Amino acid sequence: MKFIGKFILTLLLLLIFIVVVLYFLLQTQWGAGWAGRFISDRTDYHLSLTKIEHNFSSPSHLILDNVTFGHDGQPAVLVANRVDLGLALTQFSNPFHFASIEFMRGSLDVANNNLAWPLQANRLQLTDMAVNSPHFSLPISAQRVNGGVMPWQPKENNFLGENANFQLSAGSMELNGIPGNNVLLQGRIAQDQLVFSNVGADLARGSMTGNAERDAEGNWNIANLRLNDIRLQTDSSLTTFLQPIFDLPSVHIGRLDLINAHLQGPEWAVTDLDLTLKDLTLREGDWQSEMGTLSMNASNFINGRLELNDPIVNMDFSPQGINISQFSSRWVNGLLRAKGQWIRNNKRLMLDELVVAGLEYTLPDNWRDRWMQPLPDWLDSVAVKKFSANRNLIIDINPAYPFQLTALDGKGSDLLLARNHQWGIWRGELSFNAAEATFNRTDIRRPSIALNADANQISVTEMSAFAANGMLEGLATVTQQPTRDLSLTLNGREVPTNILHNWGWPTVPQAENSALQLQLNARLENNKPLRDSASGKLTISVNGQTTEQNMVNGSVY
Repeated sequence: MKFIGKFILTLLLLLIFIVVVLYFLLQTQWGAGWAGRFISDRTDYHLSLTKIEHNFSSPSHLILDNVTFGHDGQPAVLVANRVDLGLALTQFSNPFHFASIEFMRGSLDVANNNLAWPLQANRLQLTDMAVNSPHFSLPISAQRVNGGVMPWQPKENNFLGENANFQLSAGSMELNGIPGNNVLLQGRIAQDQLVFSNVGADLARGSMTGNAERDAEGNWNIANLRLNDIRLQTDSSLTTFLQPIFDLPSVHIGRLDLINAHLQGPEWAVTDLDLTLKDLTLREGDWQSEMGTLSMNASNFINGRLELNDPIVNMDFSPQGINISQFSSRWVNGLLRAKGQWIRNNKRLMLDELVVAGLEYTLPDNWRDRWMQPLPDWLDSVAVKKFSANRNLIIDINPAYPFQLTALDGKGSDLLLARNHQWGIWRGELSFNAAEATFNRTDIRRPSIALNADANQISVTEMSAFAANGMLEGLATVTQQPTRDLSLTLNGREVPTNILHNWGWPTVPQAENSALQLQLNARLENNKPLRDSASGKLTISVNGQTTEQNMVNGSVY
């Protein structure tokens, strides 16, 4: 018995000696290298480290120095100057589940989101780490990250796990391509639902605060988002800049505040923007709202050739459509003002009032083509109950037929200016007058026109102007069919005989003032010359002598 006792004691002392030797060997550079090679050779992971430390003053912590870890054949996921493994009794039943794990002074790159992490912890702590996660719900690249995740139970394709609370701060972060500094993220993950209870950052020389959540299907609910003094420049067009929002399955905005924002991209910009948007959902290229509102004002808004100064917009959203309680803006040195509603079921913009005053507007070269282009799907028709225009200057510098209208005034009622996605004058009464005008280098004074329109035709009930020492008066009708059949009668008294020459009629032999009468029929079809369809008769009376010219399909006989 004494022999057996001595043998057992000797064996126990030998085991203790071996454990002590291994304990100290593992804390050498050779031991750390051997441990890394042992794991790399026997698992699907590669691990390298330079030192393993353990201190009896902190017996529950194991320190690894200069750690590189990743999946075989893949770039390293973790590079850290130090990894602190917090030990617990659970190591006996689950060796890879730690009380805590801390990654310090390194980088964490989870671009390879397929990695099945072998480790778990009650708490993951990051200290001064760089994090790159392009496949996360919000793609991020961050520097100087500090914070924790509790518990940390990573899954394949999900580094943070299915259920966890997190609190992270970063010195700098790029979120969806937008850089920010001094970032704070607090929230939780619960069965693929991502909740940000508190988000804060210095963003684009301004600040951002808010809270939001995303469900398992990728739908976002932004309860509150506030952006102050943003100064953002981007290389994206306005459509491309906003596209990531519309690419999401849906986004519900509880409240969005933009305070004194400046945004700029290629051919677009907005300055001094103040905006408050409430209760709006964007889904599949459309929007829904029960009682949403939009209030917005800015110093300038530029999109291509469109430039609005001091725009103010106030809107209310409902299932029936949008109520525009206020829209006003300075544009090309003048003023635009409107109010009305957009009706969802028939996609009609119904304006109770439209005011255009003081414009100094040069028409774009392709304004005729724009007039003929169909309107977008969301806008089927445009109706205006009351229209007024005051003291406007309209210029067309097209060399084929330039014109200018000075001090142009107008008024209209019950107008239908677009129908079936096509601009036109489809209904209503409309009249214009100007102080002076020039049509293709021919000057006239006090031109005026009055017309009314219905589904069949546009009737010009009054058309007059002073020319030289005389006066022109006329009547006309234009059908609403695609051929746009025109019938025109024009009478002149004491007007230059060749006044019609610059407007398309051939030269008349006489050179004196005369009385004239023009009867013309033509078609105003799109993309077809007016002259080729023109037929009519010009009668000229000078000192009791009468001359007639007949036109057939653009040729005079």
